[in-house]
Amino acid sequence: MPYRLLADLVVLLHAAFVLFVVFGGFAVLHRPRLAWIHLPTAAWGALIELAGWICPLTPLENGLRQMGGQAGYGGSFIEYYVVPIIYPPGLTRGTQISLGIAVLVLNAAIYGWILTVRKGSQ
Repeated sequence: MPYRLLADLVVLLHAAFVLFVVFGGFAVLHRPRLAWIHLPTAAWGALIELAGWICPLTPLENGLRQMGGQAGYGGSFIEYYVVPIIYPPGLTRGTQISLGIAVLVLNAAIYGWILTVRKGSQ
């Protein structure tokens, strides 16, 4: 049971990480100091997708599930609703590359807007 709980916590952390990678630029609009955390996070998220790598959180989660006696995803709320968002069915290499590019474009646009607004207020 504790391994399954830990695996569920890793999935939640993974989901939070993905959300911060994609939407963290909006948080930077309100708290500019978050850029020091968000920029490397977004770069890592894009690199994972563009290079086709597996995030280190994925093997950690799978290892915890195996130690908890699970072969796959059971029926918990987290597993049913959160996991399909992080690991969508039919994820192809082309989709991964598109996601990586989308992260870069979205965040470049947000940071470009931030820099433009800052220049205008000086």
